[in-house]
Amino acid sequence: MRAHRSVRSSAAQQRGISFIGLVFVAAVLGCLGVVIAQVIPTLIEWQAIDKAANKAKEGTTVPEVRAIFDRAQAIDDFKSVSGKDLEIKKVGDKVVVSYSYEREIPLFGPAYLTLKYKGETR
Repeated sequence: MRAHRSVRSSAAQQRGISFIGLVFVAAVLGCLGVVIAQVIPTLIEWQAIDKAANKAKEGTTVPEVRAIFDRAQAIDDFKSVSGKDLEIKKVGDKVVVSYSYEREIPLFGPAYLTLKYKGETR
């Protein structure tokens, strides 16, 4: 009749993560969270720019399209693209507004995350 197990056999069957492993995983997740927290505002800004470009395509002339875009820019308060940065062309009877820009997010030291955004009205 064996009532007690040996300490060695129960320790060999333990599973899990060590404290050092836990600290490493937490550090990686923390760094990733900081980067994601810096990227989300650029995505929100891109959505505002896309919305403004789609509103601006209702104009019929190039100055009118730029003016509509600049009014939407003043309302949504984004700085990456202005009316003068737009490429405006006419395809058939539709006005097509396109834009592109870059955003840099400093990570650490000389390292940057560069995000390139571009869009075109439908």
